[in-house]
Amino acid sequence: MAANLRKSQNLVGNLHKCFATAANVKKSAPIKSKTLAAVGESIAAKGFLRPHKPYAPPSNAADRVRSVASSLQLTSDNRKLDNLSEKFQFLSACFQELQHGVPNSQVHEICTVADVIAFYETPVDTTAPLDALRRTDLPENLHIQYEYLRFNPETDTKFNGKTAFPKSSTLVTGLKYRGKYEGHEAKRSWP
Repeated sequence: MAANLRKSQNLVGNLHKCFATAANVKKSAPIKSKTLAAVGESIAAKGFLRPHKPYAPPSNAADRVRSVASSLQLTSDNRKLDNLSEKFQFLSACFQELQHGVPNSQVHEICTVADVIAFYETPVDTTAPLDALRRTDLPENLHIQYEYLRFNPETDTKFNGKTAFPKSSTLVTGLKYRGKYEGHEAKRSWP
């Protein structure tokens, strides 16, 4: 019984060391409220492989959202959407009108009609940064090799199959590239 009590006290002590208390969190990092612009900047910084569908806002997106709002008796752009059923009806009507839905991760950030207008006026680009570089005009001294080459001593004849790294293997670990690139396991001279 005493051993179990000591173990539980040690566990509690270790948990206090591992996790910050609420007082320490408030002192060290003030909590900032996130806006749609901050979320957009975050998505732009992360860039590629986002699960969102691409969206190009129409030129009259704000007018269409305002017409949906007026049909639901939401008169002002600064009107709070406190009632959850009203908010759901408004967002689903906007989805039907513009064929673009608000992701679940951003629903809690939309508080007013103006937030909905800002969301529907923001384009969503799902292009990977490397693919975006293909569309830009690069300076003459900058070249990006999109399809890179991998060394394989059995197929490469440039240096008669000799490598600069004789005991280093070339492993293809991704499922996507296993069919495209062939791996090579270097021969070892010692077990």
